Amino acid sequence: MVNIKLGILEMVEKARAVIEEVDVEDAIAEARDPDCLIIDVRDIRERKRDGYIPESFHCPRGMIEFWLDPESPYFKKVFDEKKRFLFHCKADWRSALTVQTVTTMGLENAAHIKGGLTAWCQAGGPFKKDEG
Repeated sequence: MVNIKLGILEMVEKARAVIEEVDVEDAIAEARDPDCLIIDVRDIRERKRDGYIPESFHCPRGMIEFWLDPESPYFKKVFDEKKRFLFHCKADWRSALTVQTVTTMGLENAAHIKGGLTAWCQAGGPFKKDEG
């Protein structure tokens, strides 16, 4: 058995202690503001298979540091906009870790949606699933 020093549950709890978490009802309300952008950090296969929040921006968790850094050849201009950034994954572990990372890097006005896409759908938030 691998002897890890820090487990995923502890990592997520440490992230939650230093990031902003938004209840899903508040996130649904915030998403109506044109200055708010929902960022989906799930894998592209999950997004295609399970659906997504309309108008959300897809940024795989494994690329966030590269897409956020203006010095990176992979930089995405969307992160240069003065917006409210609400990150989500399916449950909320990956988005908690992602927000911890982007906040450490200096992205302002970033938070994650408590409960992720699962909570969003249960609360009746806008949702889309493409055919095929």
